[in-house]
Amino acid sequence: MRRKIYNKLQRWKTQWGGRSALLVDGARRIGKSWIVEEFGKNEYKSYILIDFNNVRQDMTELFERYLTNLDTFFMRLSLYTGVRLYPRESLIIFDEVQMYPKARAAIKYLVKDGRYDYIETGSLVSINHNVRNIVIPSEEIRINMYPMDLEEFMWATGQDMLFDFVKEQFRTKTPLGQSLHRQMMDTLRTYLLVGGMPQAVLSYSEHKDMRDVDAIKRNILSLYRNDIAKYAGRSVPTVTRVFDNIPGLLQQHEKRFRPTMVRKGSRMKDYAESMFWLDESRVVNFCYNTTEPSVGLALNRDDSKVKLYMADTGLLVSMAFGSGELDQNRIYEKILRGKLEFNKGMLVENLVAQLLRSSGHELYFYSCSSKDSPADRMEIDFLIRKEEVSSRHNICPLEVKSSNRYSITSLQKFCEKFGNYIGSPMVLHTKDLEVKGGITYLPLYMAGLL
Repeated sequence: MRRKIYNKLQRWKTQWGGRSALLVDGARRIGKSWIVEEFGKNEYKSYILIDFNNVRQDMTELFERYLTNLDTFFMRLSLYTGVRLYPRESLIIFDEVQMYPKARAAIKYLVKDGRYDYIETGSLVSINHNVRNIVIPSEEIRINMYPMDLEEFMWATGQDMLFDFVKEQFRTKTPLGQSLHRQMMDTLRTYLLVGGMPQAVLSYSEHKDMRDVDAIKRNILSLYRNDIAKYAGRSVPTVTRVFDNIPGLLQQHEKRFRPTMVRKGSRMKDYAESMFWLDESRVVNFCYNTTEPSVGLALNRDDSKVKLYMADTGLLVSMAFGSGELDQNRIYEKILRGKLEFNKGMLVENLVAQLLRSSGHELYFYSCSSKDSPADRMEIDFLIRKEEVSSRHNICPLEVKSSNRYSITSLQKFCEKFGNYIGSPMVLHTKDLEVKGGITYLPLYMAGLL
């Protein structure tokens, strides 16, 4: 399946030419190993993939005994794998490098040698966990990988032309028209259910059986819970409680994380270590409150107010309902038909957060709960930074609406208060594209294009 990160791998190869290794990090099961192996097959004369999750002893002995003699190191590596290596035309992949930290430490010497290119893959939380007694190489560039976004999902399901048309309409700010808009909304609902985990997407594209898709997602959730038990240390109980409570937190009208909703009497500082772990794991997208919509959103970040979104909305659907409940109440069918009997706003807002994050945006929102001034009391779902950098009109407020009937009171208050130095306000909704009253109304499926 096509992935956008492939282009980043190509740019790394061209720009660095062996002067730096590349570390691809991200959550488990998002396709890191697959994409780097495809890159090796297509872009090099030969490649070797060493899977440190299942590696032979003679392979690890190479790092123990021969790093001081790289001629012997590479000769034995080639013999063990049966792959001929060509200077500047071969790639060596350290897959799941966190399982063998000495290989990561060896990057310093291997890159300095300059004969071959190197890519490492791993889950960030376990990479950072397994760094004792090694020197983290400075000859290493990191890039983040995320679940498949909507466009990648449509590539996988044979809808390339339709999304190309969507991008053109977004560029020209032109509506799609009733028929194509309805088709895109149907596709968006399917993507919301399936999610962006490649194994789930592949199963859907081949079999169109949501029961199989749901089983795959539940297996991935079990893997994540096992990772929590394995790597979260003394924070296992609190990390588990926060992780399992994410659907409930998102179903609230005010979706900010409140410690007392997880455990009575707890405070934000009790969860500091757990929140850090979840952030590093990449299975959760954090959205921080900012007290002012200025160019430096991070400078005004209020860490005491944070929203937690699942990195993949398909996984959130499976978390929110038991497997029996999904089947008995035909939840998948109702979502596909747009007829829901629960708070669908939690799924739609999570989906927008996922698409914004995968397109490169850090997630911020604005909230003010003033008791004295009703004019100041408002909450904006997301603030996004435009590409152009300037001291003014750089930050755009974004509201997400999951139904056809809604108000934009908070957005109007926000524009009145900060109108002199914000960019164009936007609403993501279920209807077609429209620009009116100085506000751009975009269909939800365009969130990843912002």
